[in-house]
Amino acid sequence: MKIARIETFTTQFVCFVRVTTDSGATGWGQVAPYNADITAKVLHRQVAPYALGADALDIAGLVDIIPEREHKFPGSYVARAIGGLDTALWDLRGKLEEKPVCALIGGMPGRVRAYASSMKRDITPAEEALRFQRLRDRFGFEAFKFRVGAECGRDIDEWPGRTEEIVPTIRKALGDTAELLVDANSGFSPARAIEVGRMLQDHGVAHYEEPCPYWEYEQTKQVTDALDIDVTGGEQDCSLVDWRRMIGDRVVDIIQPDICYLGGLTRTLQVTEMAAAAGIPCTPHCANLSMVTLFTMHLLRAIPNAGKYLEFSIEVEDYYPWQEGLFVSSPYAITDGHAVVTDAPGWGVEVSPQWLAKSDHQTSEAEG
Repeated sequence: MKIARIETFTTQFVCFVRVTTDSGATGWGQVAPYNADITAKVLHRQVAPYALGADALDIAGLVDIIPEREHKFPGSYVARAIGGLDTALWDLRGKLEEKPVCALIGGMPGRVRAYASSMKRDITPAEEALRFQRLRDRFGFEAFKFRVGAECGRDIDEWPGRTEEIVPTIRKALGDTAELLVDANSGFSPARAIEVGRMLQDHGVAHYEEPCPYWEYEQTKQVTDALDIDVTGGEQDCSLVDWRRMIGDRVVDIIQPDICYLGGLTRTLQVTEMAAAAGIPCTPHCANLSMVTLFTMHLLRAIPNAGKYLEFSIEVEDYYPWQEGLFVSSPYAITDGHAVVTDAPGWGVEVSPQWLAKSDHQTSEAEG
């Protein structure tokens, strides 16, 4: 069964990928969001030429060889484009075998515990606390992530004193039983990160994400070694060589690969296997409600070192308005703080025809 056609349906923020074989079988995937229109061009120019005419079921072989064929471009865009091909081929295989993707990789459908993930820094601590309380009461969330510091902030807070205010405010509002997570988005030097980390420990925060510039592994390791709190990271990393280093040196306590940034499910499974061998849990990054959260739900239902929760974005109308209307029906219902992976074949989701009709469409086809 050969890959005959690769199509992209694109806006600036989202690019869905449809792969069609010479037998007519199809599968849907997605490249990483954000500047997805650029990634679509990369997919057609630097990924499709190697995939067209290849065995549609040899996902691992394609994902392994394409980075070598494009060895002069070892960075993020090629990885993101490969992820669109990879995830579409997993959907195709699931539909052929009439199994959900999680079952193809050793898992089974079922519930996944989610945490409510806030992306906002332009929100006061009191407003964030009220928002979390409403989400807890409506959807049953028991875990919540909020932002500290400023994104790549070089020790400058979003506004003076916000970090020291928001942590006790959220803890007081949600009580001692809520699990709290924070994300610093590469905002601190090691010294400041450790200072903030000790304050987080005093308030029972369980998860401290990307405290230092994510590319400075030595800085992050200083923080990991100095604190008892779980230091986490890895969402930006797309090189398997870097992942071997991060895991081998125990730079973080919990890894957070992003399936779309890393280059698809196949490469993410390689990373989770490395981490499992080292005894390191995996709580993936999936910060929006395109397909990436669905991919992650399937992953968490299958890997032995799955972390305690699924990241679940609470930003829709004002922060990520482009998430609206992507699917015929949403796969993201939250009940009692849990999402559900169904037994539908493949990813178990259908892209909205109305959204597709408004997108930019491009096709690459095999000769003949």
